[in-house]
Amino acid sequence: MQHGSSATSVSSNMAAPSPGRCGFFVEKKNRFCKMIVGRGKTFCGEHATMEEGSRSGSRRIICPLDPKHTVSEDKLDKHLRKCNSRERDKPVYYVENINAGSADGDKTVQQVSLCERSRTELESLLDKLRTAVRGLQCDPEDSILSHPVLQEELSNPKNGDSAHKHLKQQSSILGHLEELGLLAGGRCFVEFGAGRGKLSHWIHEALKTRDHLKICEDLQLLLVERCSTRFKVDGKHQEGGVQFERLQVDIQHLDLSKVPLLRQKKLPIVGVGKHLCGAATDLALRCLLETPGLDRETEPPAKRLKTSELAADPGPDSGSLSDDPGPQPGPASDLVPGSGAVLGLAVALCCHHRCEWRHYVGQQFFLQRGLGAAEFSAFCRMSSWATCGLRPTNQNHPSQDPTNQGRDDEVHEAAEETDAVNGFLAAGEREHVGRLCKLLIDSGRLHFLWAKGFKSKLTRYVDAQTTLENMLLTAVPSSSSSSSSS
Repeated sequence: MQHGSSATSVSSNMAAPSPGRCGFFVEKKNRFCKMIVGRGKTFCGEHATMEEGSRSGSRRIICPLDPKHTVSEDKLDKHLRKCNSRERDKPVYYVENINAGSADGDKTVQQVSLCERSRTELESLLDKLRTAVRGLQCDPEDSILSHPVLQEELSNPKNGDSAHKHLKQQSSILGHLEELGLLAGGRCFVEFGAGRGKLSHWIHEALKTRDHLKICEDLQLLLVERCSTRFKVDGKHQEGGVQFERLQVDIQHLDLSKVPLLRQKKLPIVGVGKHLCGAATDLALRCLLETPGLDRETEPPAKRLKTSELAADPGPDSGSLSDDPGPQPGPASDLVPGSGAVLGLAVALCCHHRCEWRHYVGQQFFLQRGLGAAEFSAFCRMSSWATCGLRPTNQNHPSQDPTNQGRDDEVHEAAEETDAVNGFLAAGEREHVGRLCKLLIDSGRLHFLWAKGFKSKLTRYVDAQTTLENMLLTAVPSSSSSSSSS
């Protein structure tokens, strides 16, 4: 219920409510309520008590399930049975915390903000960071690709600046999928953090244009999003036998092996995501590569390395980010899946400051470097300097999101304010440290993929003017992953 508002305090020069809309003036918003009213009514249900002659028994009360809205007291029982905030039956693929990681030691991690740390502590963290990234390739290559299916839309002058930036990112992601041999029919694309589903939309358009709908019978698109989303585009793609399905579930609780659509044809899986914030990336990697019960009938599983073997052979993190000592992969279409049904993935990364140690897949990578949950938490906070380090410490926040993601389907939580460390590092140095933190966190993810039998890589897939969060994580199975199991 909106308080501090009045129906009679409208000035004489204030515009009247729109036809068919509520006549209640909301002082806080300096406008009339926009809710639709019933026939012959002046006010909406929320403000019905303002109606003259309203029945005393129909006063509005706060909904017990969600205090953000109200309900008529005499209709409470009926409302509770259909309220959108009511507890609903869990879907068959909901398995609580299946992808959350182990909670051991999670309670012992004390969250300390940067402003609470002394200068000595900050300098110690920087020393540990420089030691940990030693030997890593600190400058991933640029590979800005495009896909012809988006060319017409990219050239459309009706698209504003924000829409054009999204299209450039989607075009490059599709270009990388094509280059890796992942963009083809006969598989299921799982879009994590799907939002409105634009990435899946363009994947479908690309395959439809190239293969003239021949792939439709063997193409599935799963859109995973924990929140209800407006203006979804997947509802427009129900023709031709293409199977679009939206799963409203947190990735943390998603068991892919129990999704009915996947169980029907058991198609191999390609994971995709455009700006998968923080821990959501780790949850998605666990969902793809650690879900028990995924179809493994066609090929034997890849060899799982023991902890002792990981310590003896640290894999890709011993050198550059992309110089894996294992075999070089070819296109994914020519490969045997290295982890059961997963053919590969392409995920645009962002918001490393929202990562969590429990969910993080690179814990072993950190432990090998003498780092733990405390250092990980600090580096996550410092990673925000990569996108706000150029802002002088005494300057206010810019009006736009520092990740340049606009307001479409990518609304990210703000990073920690860096004013508290004013004078500790210059703006350019803070940005460099932030990028090293991101590099270290992402290197742990590369190590995880390598241990699962995948060749993985970090690439700048768009320029910084399009988005400061311009890193793409790709992976395909190593060509010998199936033979290694023997």
